[in-house]
Amino acid sequence: MIRVFLLDDHEVVRRGLADLLQAEGDIEVVGESGSATQAASRIPALRPDVAVLDARLPDGNGIDVCRDVRAVDPSIKGLILTSYEDDEALFAAIMAGAAGYVLKQIRGTDLVDAVRRVAAGQSLLDPAITARVLERIRHGVEEPRELKSLTDQERRILEYIAEGLTNHEIAQRMFLADKTVKNYVSSVLAKLGLERRTQAAVLATKLLGAERRSG
Repeated sequence: MIRVFLLDDHEVVRRGLADLLQAEGDIEVVGESGSATQAASRIPALRPDVAVLDARLPDGNGIDVCRDVRAVDPSIKGLILTSYEDDEALFAAIMAGAAGYVLKQIRGTDLVDAVRRVAAGQSLLDPAITARVLERIRHGVEEPRELKSLTDQERRILEYIAEGLTNHEIAQRMFLADKTVKNYVSSVLAKLGLERRTQAAVLATKLLGAERRSG
């Protein structure tokens, strides 16, 4: 039997998923939750083979849950279920160790197939996208000195600041809590020796522009 945990803040969606999966003879839903915080503690305790995780939740997101769960038990496979498709979410999912990333528009039979494939150890992530993420991680060997002190996450925050995004907009793009983004922004400003995000935006435009020209 393939043991599955469901995380989605909509009860109707959870029930639908549970009915769909348990109609199959080889899948058992061992737990469910509508809360990211609750799921992060319950999933490792239940030890499902696959955790189907909603990307956006009122108290967090499935990508962070995937990262936290796999830090405790790497044998648990994460399958991110989302209504949105964008590179940032894919990047975050790959970095969190997710085995798959599927849209909620997926057909029921395809979702069942995805759960089976992930449980069997297969990856549903597009190899081209994975390669792009790995290239992005390797990129920046010759980055400007000022940027070297920043983590990859802080670099992306800085790029969004340069684009003029608010903390809330950055949080939406990166699947993070607003408070987490605020902390990141404070860290970026401190590392760059700046006081205001407008200064960071100006510096980022200059530094990232120089980096692209040299690359």
